[in-house]
Amino acid sequence: MAGEKETVIRVALIGNPNVGKTAIFNNLTGSRQHVGNWPGVTVEKKTGRCTHREIEMEIVDLPGTYSLEADAIDERIARDYIIDEKPDVVVDIVDASNIERNLYLTLLLLELGANVVVALNKMDIAASKNYEFDIEELSLLLGVPVIPTVATTQSGMGELRDAILSAAVRREKHRKVTIGYSDDIEARIKEVEELILTDTYLANTYPPRWLAIKLLEKDESVMDRISSSPKRDQILEVTRRVEVNADTFAEERYRAIDRILHASLAGRRDHALTTSDLLDRVFLHKRLGIPVFLILMWATFQFAFTVSEPFMVMLERVFGWLGGLLGDPTTPLISLWADGICGGLGFVLVFIFPIMFLFIALAILEDSGYLPRAAFVMDRLMYRIGLHGRSFIPMLMGFGCNLPAIMATRSIGDEKDRLITILINPLMSCGARLPVYVLIAGALFGTYAGSAIFSMYVLGIVLAILMALLFRRFIPGLRGKPAPFIMELPPYARPAIKSVLLYMWSRAVVFLKKAGTILLGGALVLWFMASFPWGREIESSYAGILGHTLEPLLAPLGFDWMAAIALFFGFLAKEIVVETFGILYGVGGEDAITGAVAAHMTPVTGLAFMAFTLIYLPCLATLGMVKAETGSWKWTGFMVLYQLVLAYVVAGIIVLTGNLITGVL
Repeated sequence: MAGEKETVIRVALIGNPNVGKTAIFNNLTGSRQHVGNWPGVTVEKKTGRCTHREIEMEIVDLPGTYSLEADAIDERIARDYIIDEKPDVVVDIVDASNIERNLYLTLLLLELGANVVVALNKMDIAASKNYEFDIEELSLLLGVPVIPTVATTQSGMGELRDAILSAAVRREKHRKVTIGYSDDIEARIKEVEELILTDTYLANTYPPRWLAIKLLEKDESVMDRISSSPKRDQILEVTRRVEVNADTFAEERYRAIDRILHASLAGRRDHALTTSDLLDRVFLHKRLGIPVFLILMWATFQFAFTVSEPFMVMLERVFGWLGGLLGDPTTPLISLWADGICGGLGFVLVFIFPIMFLFIALAILEDSGYLPRAAFVMDRLMYRIGLHGRSFIPMLMGFGCNLPAIMATRSIGDEKDRLITILINPLMSCGARLPVYVLIAGALFGTYAGSAIFSMYVLGIVLAILMALLFRRFIPGLRGKPAPFIMELPPYARPAIKSVLLYMWSRAVVFLKKAGTILLGGALVLWFMASFPWGREIESSYAGILGHTLEPLLAPLGFDWMAAIALFFGFLAKEIVVETFGILYGVGGEDAITGAVAAHMTPVTGLAFMAFTLIYLPCLATLGMVKAETGSWKWTGFMVLYQLVLAYVVAGIIVLTGNLITGVL
């Protein structure tokens, strides 16, 4: 084992968002990937392994970041990993078609003393812009290897692996390039650096020059790192009397980037109007941008529902056939198979297809470069309702699943903006609620089922906007204006089929794992409660007793005891709502689930039930994520309380309004 550890090279991948980092990670690691969380932070961590020339490499995919300032959680994770874990090699993925902005992170990594290899990605797009790189000169000026790549075609991957191995071998021997600042700034850096070198711990733990620069930039997180140093007061005295700040250093770095590109890049000139320019004129148009976004979102859901329908019908028939294999459910064992497994769990599994196709559509929109443009278009509206422009992406992700959506709020630097986004995100209708909508709408609304389903997504957005406005205005800890939103738009790109399918499959696996654990357990518990004491009517079963106990709370909304127990167990996972109906109606002798729904609900109560399911509570896993991301039981409890009240109020309004309308008609 000791010998194996010596041959493993630890490699960190870093880069700006939308530079192709995920594609390169997938190219390097293939199927040998693992997804977990960063220690102490509920933020997704992707790691993978690959073997090259009999040397094993452990690849860590750091969060996409524009800088290492640690203002947001993703920036802090990336910087702390490089500082504290000291990976053998840091692969900085640079977008060759947008190199000026991307090299800023490269210079920060060099200042940090990282052992860098630059993957100059998207060379095909750069070539279309007439960019001509002198790779050797660029490598010489940066002092690190520069490898041209095109991640979508896997071009340059072999050379990148070779460069990583070579860099790991020459870790302490590579030529260090120092970004030269003005004489006055260099004098201040040297003064602070000399003080740092007199503290053995600081000098051995951090690159002294980097630490001096960050202290002169007055980086608060770095200030905390010298709090116990005996030289702290002397260092702070120097930084107080020096009139430089982060902006001063940023300007100097961009001057250095200009010098580097002047010597290594030719062909940068204005080019003719391209397809990308024409697309931006539509997608970013002041008046057309939002309608185009809404049309694309409608098309996304329409695609997911329409394409998945034949697959759903086929799988439903398969489970129906399987459920009848053992004959009529006259014994507990046969009933467990027919009503619990095939009728409950099997009925939920049918809905994996719309979920898969929904994630395919979202992955295509993301990989094509459209979603950042949607965030840009929505920024003005988001600002007016008290939300940060960057809140839009987590909200959009919430249509797929609230868990990764809440995790995605780590890119929002301002804590107030981030907290509001977390609190309203569960109002975005996730894929787990989709089976409930499809069942109820299909049973009650006929040809208008699609409109009823789409109305739930619109309702979630409207309620999220209203709640954000109320939180900003009336909750003391959340008052104030959102922070400014600065975003760099990536070039359009053709989505890689492999990347899209991997994204879809990773989300499908989450659903299948849930089906094999939470949903299977729920099916067994619900079947037992609905079937026992054996031989009694379902209303006298344990489920009937619990349902009738809860029924008075929801009776004003027109929900019966079966709906009450479905909502009760739906707290664990929203798919269990559908599973509950499948089991209760099956055990009760009603084979046609949709027909049973139509017999127990009216269109008004059905619409109110759909709205209640949307609002009342997120699943248990999402609540755990909210607690982890906010670090507060207070805010988690507040979210539970406001959503329960809001669900009851909205469902009540739907029932009251619906009854008035039907009464008049």
